[in-house]
Amino acid sequence: MHAGFSGISEQMAQLATVPGLDAKAGTSAHEQALSKLEAYVEEIDAALARRKSNGMLRRAIKAFRRHDIARAAQLALSATEADDTNAQAFHLLGLMLEKMGHLHKALVTYERANALDPNDPELLLNLGLTAWNQGLAAGAEKMFRLYIQAKPESPLGYNNLGSVQSDLGQPDTAIETLRAAIYRMPQEGILWNSLATVLAEEGRVEESLVFYEEAVRLEPTLPRPYHNLGYAFSHLGRLEEALAAYDKALLCDQTEGERRESRHSRSVCLMGMGRLEEGFREYEIRNDERFRAYTHHMTNARLWNGEPLAGKRILMVGEQGLGDEFMFANILPDIANAVGDSGQMLIAVDPRLVSLFQRSFPKARVGAYDDRKLLDPDGVKELRLMPWAAEGGEADFYAPMGTALQFYRKRIEDFPGDAFLIPDPDRVAAYRKQLESLGDGPFIGVCWRSMMLQAKRAKYYSPLDAWQPILSIPGATFVSVQYGDCAEELARVNAQQGVTIHTIEGLDLKNDIDGAAALSAALDLVISAPTAAAATAASVGTDVWFLTAGRTWPQLGTDHYPWYRKTQVMSPQAFGNWSELMPRVAFELAHFVAENMPEQVA
Repeated sequence: MHAGFSGISEQMAQLATVPGLDAKAGTSAHEQALSKLEAYVEEIDAALARRKSNGMLRRAIKAFRRHDIARAAQLALSATEADDTNAQAFHLLGLMLEKMGHLHKALVTYERANALDPNDPELLLNLGLTAWNQGLAAGAEKMFRLYIQAKPESPLGYNNLGSVQSDLGQPDTAIETLRAAIYRMPQEGILWNSLATVLAEEGRVEESLVFYEEAVRLEPTLPRPYHNLGYAFSHLGRLEEALAAYDKALLCDQTEGERRESRHSRSVCLMGMGRLEEGFREYEIRNDERFRAYTHHMTNARLWNGEPLAGKRILMVGEQGLGDEFMFANILPDIANAVGDSGQMLIAVDPRLVSLFQRSFPKARVGAYDDRKLLDPDGVKELRLMPWAAEGGEADFYAPMGTALQFYRKRIEDFPGDAFLIPDPDRVAAYRKQLESLGDGPFIGVCWRSMMLQAKRAKYYSPLDAWQPILSIPGATFVSVQYGDCAEELARVNAQQGVTIHTIEGLDLKNDIDGAAALSAALDLVISAPTAAAATAASVGTDVWFLTAGRTWPQLGTDHYPWYRKTQVMSPQAFGNWSELMPRVAFELAHFVAENMPEQVA
């Protein structure tokens, strides 16, 4: 045994001296084998991880189809944790984050998915949509162009590209993008619908009808073109046709979200037609917890549904938007009478309105609401907090102010036509004295636009430059009630037209609403776009002329705003044709000035 072993050792020693034989060669071979085995094991592990991840992904998709967004998001996250190379898991997680309103996180997640699978064009589409929703329109445009390169036969890329170009303030480019796509794919109703929408958003509403109607012809079972057609008809004041279009949208196969949107638009149309009882009742869709613009009121009180209020405590809550908050406050005197001396009305309003409303309703308790965000399975919702209202016990009922309309305003005749807010009398007197130092009067307040003047909203408001016929009427002293920064516009009008629109030094018209109300009460007339400034003035009883681009639903089928004491609505014959409207307004103003000139002392 020993000898044999010795022989083997010698042979090994001889091998070790063979020229050219590298002693490390054996070690290298072993490493290669180990690397292959390791790779194989990793491949097995990766396959198992992918299998586990895909299982969770399937469960996430099922949860999503059940509309359980929160659960779907949890499962999608677990799928990414099980396999951090699973692009589809990141894709679904991005979709869920987007659905829940976490747009930045969704964008980052989509980018991760795209890095893992750059050949998935649907990711480009979702990346673009999420970037767009975050206000990153330029980045969205780039994603949509890449999608078009990957799928030139799909109408979705052209549809989104044209829409985002319109959002970027490039309507002519958007129209050409969509028009070219229609030439290539004339059978795609989605493209006709989008082209019509761009035209409508540019104020070319009459022209948009042809394209909406073609979209309806091509896609007669899709609800969106009918809905948009109704929107266009509404802007043109053709409310019967608008209502018919909304009814057709509701007959189509819609998602629950689309159905709520159609019902909401239909309710607004009914109100605009003067069908108040039905319209105000249907308008309650806004209080559906799944509605896009739903506000969750943080109170344990029951939602009021018309029950008797004598001796009860009811919390009345302002609606979304300062203009609607004023307008719907028309109902508060009725509620105060209904609760009587033995009951109590609590009023929750924008913090800027507390002093004005408390003065107007001295027996009520008025406080501010505090708006926050709520994340639920349907996405991000608005929370409205009013902790002060529960002091001393919860109210018996609560109601958004507009909810009371269905019970108290069933006909136009039910509107009392009175001022319902009381400005500070001392400030009114002080402002009147200040106005009289500017000129002889009459004193005319002017407001020409909203503060939020994005491209899509601009068509509803006339530029101040278009007011030249009005501002040229002799004998009137013009005063700005335009809130927000407008110094540049005022200076331009003064330089170009030689007209002075006075401002009240030290008065913040945006934040000091009590002061704005007092100034409005000191004026003889306010001429305004349909803004919060107009609503403020009208609520305290000042004469207000609303200048609108077309027929508006708050007219409730009349030629004025029935909510207030004395108003007129003046609109152009064609939607947004300000050059036709302004001379007519100037003519009316000349008569007003002549009738309201102060008497000259002999």
